[in-house]
Amino acid sequence: MQYRKDKNGNELSMLGYGCMRFTKKGNSIDIDKAEKEIMAAFEAGVNYYDTAYIYPGSEAALGEIVERNGIRDKINIATKLPQYLIKNRKGLDKYFDEELSRLRTDHVDYYLMHHLTDVEMWEKLKAVGILEWIEEKKKSGQVRNIGFSYHGNTDNFITILNDFDWDFCQVQYNYLDEVTQAGVKGVKAAAEKGVPVVIMEPLRGGKLVGMLPEKAKKIFADSDRGWTPAEWAFRWLYNQSEVTVVLSGMNSLEMVQENCKTASDMQAGTLTDKDFELLEEVKKAIKEKEKVGCTGCRYCMPCPKGVDIPGTFACWNTMYTEKKKEGRFQYAQTVGLTKEPAFATQCVECGKCEQHCPQSIPIREMLKKADKDLRPLGYKIGINVARKYMFRKKKKKTQ
Repeated sequence: MQYRKDKNGNELSMLGYGCMRFTKKGNSIDIDKAEKEIMAAFEAGVNYYDTAYIYPGSEAALGEIVERNGIRDKINIATKLPQYLIKNRKGLDKYFDEELSRLRTDHVDYYLMHHLTDVEMWEKLKAVGILEWIEEKKKSGQVRNIGFSYHGNTDNFITILNDFDWDFCQVQYNYLDEVTQAGVKGVKAAAEKGVPVVIMEPLRGGKLVGMLPEKAKKIFADSDRGWTPAEWAFRWLYNQSEVTVVLSGMNSLEMVQENCKTASDMQAGTLTDKDFELLEEVKKAIKEKEKVGCTGCRYCMPCPKGVDIPGTFACWNTMYTEKKKEGRFQYAQTVGLTKEPAFATQCVECGKCEQHCPQSIPIREMLKKADKDLRPLGYKIGINVARKYMFRKKKKKTQ
């Protein structure tokens, strides 16, 4: 494992463990599986573990695993203040104390203001006393480093970056998002101020691996580099000295092993002009096919009317990055045949989802288009028939 330094000279592993996507067992996290994966990463040298208050069960699972294995003093834990839930100064302590309890620790190494999308959110926190709170927590040692995670445009990112003496920041950044969100301009601005940059969504929720169009897969496969699509994405990031840590939501030992290997042998500034040309071809191939830039982060959820927004968009993209029938079949299974209907047609256009979307997707408009594409008349009839049969059958069995 290679390491890059934070603002205070501490070494952070170039690969960080994103704890949002632990494997579920029923409605709970499969703690034993997660433990094997986390400990494999730890043994390989990963020392940065990222979670958040709103990741269901994540903080508690990470806290239990860390305590079980006695590794608290050997790793850095990053978690986040749910700023969207804060109404007053008391709320700051309420959520922070709850997080410490879940994590079974007395301090957080890297604490973030979660999901800032514009300056207004930061100003709201300042109004309830966040600056005094940060000073208090850092003085007590309960918070070692303070930062913010960001989803919004570049200008707002730079304004927030320059408004406070941040210890680090976290942004969505990958070879498809080079000029969106904070973008390369934001990443470089942070680095110029000496603010370490932690990267989230390096694979865009897995879409730069599992949902690549065939044309893009072939471009990678024909390269003499021999790298997997995930390796290409990580190497593009590690090639930039401005990047400190790249998070990966690893939920298999194979992912851990591959990503640790990449973080162990990639140096900044080593990609060639030929490599960049290949990635440009891949980007063109992806954008030719994808219908909507949803990463599956689920910040738009829950929908007040029960619409499965990320599920709908995932199936819609599958129609065009893979095959139409695959996307429609996936939609029928994952959205159409749930006990509680989750169709896009249930949308009443309240707009709450769009207020929280990190990608600024016009969700209401796109849902209409997606539903029309995913449920042509034949599929609509088939899904309705299947629903009536499935749930009537289950009801009879319980009588």
